[in-house]
Amino acid sequence: QIRLMSSYQYKCLEVTQVADHVHRVQLNRPDKCNALNNDMWKEIRQCFDALGTDSSCRAIILSGAGKMFCAGIDLSILAQVNISAEIARKAIVFRNLVVELQKTFTSIEKCPKPVIASIHGACIGAGIDMTSACDIRLCSENTFFTVKEVDMGLAADVGTLQRFPKIVGNDSLVRELVYTSRNFDSKEAQDIGFVSSVHSDQDDLAKASMKLASTIASKSPVAVMGSKVNMNYARDHSVEDGLNYVATWNMSMLQSEDMAASMQAAMAKSPAKFNDL
Repeated sequence: QIRLMSSYQYKCLEVTQVADHVHRVQLNRPDKCNALNNDMWKEIRQCFDALGTDSSCRAIILSGAGKMFCAGIDLSILAQVNISAEIARKAIVFRNLVVELQKTFTSIEKCPKPVIASIHGACIGAGIDMTSACDIRLCSENTFFTVKEVDMGLAADVGTLQRFPKIVGNDSLVRELVYTSRNFDSKEAQDIGFVSSVHSDQDDLAKASMKLASTIASKSPVAVMGSKVNMNYARDHSVEDGLNYVATWNMSMLQSEDMAASMQAAMAKSPAKFNDL
């Protein structure tokens, strides 16, 4: 049973508990194709920071209301910058704006709970930046993707150029998609490894996202959180650094009650039950 979360009240997001320990964060500007305005940028960061410390939450589904997942940035944000300022001062304003926007999607990446992007319709511009910060991406068959920034006269600056290449792993193709701003469809997205799976329609996508999130939420939250933190660290560091980091991490986590609970459940051939974090 879907339950609206009274502790998560936002203008541009709808947060619901859709299964045990599973929360859904839905971009909720369907009349604007979920374009990211000032409120949404702020609220995404607030929401994922809060969910990261919510002991009842173990997995998160990120989706969009209406006909598409996300149409990108709402250009009204740029119009709010004081363009009459002297060039050096204006540059500082722009830099500060970009850094703040970057922190929004980094909050998704740094959230210790796995985030599953459930993408339908279209994922354009900042939508690519946002989903690149998620752990897992699923999409519907009718979805298309576009790294749109070059067509807008700028380089993508809130995560696509840093995260997308590491997900796809094909430098030549990434550069093609970035330089041309051409659309790529759900099949190509799966072929290049950007999405894990493609589903026939939005309903099947929602069911698959829920099933996956529920499976993750049934596992030890200590083990899942540790896995996410360490995979993120390993991605940005050497193998030696990553091994040292996980050794230090597990010097305490190997003493968790979750290990005993997992072993007892395996011996009893029954599902393990874990306490909230």
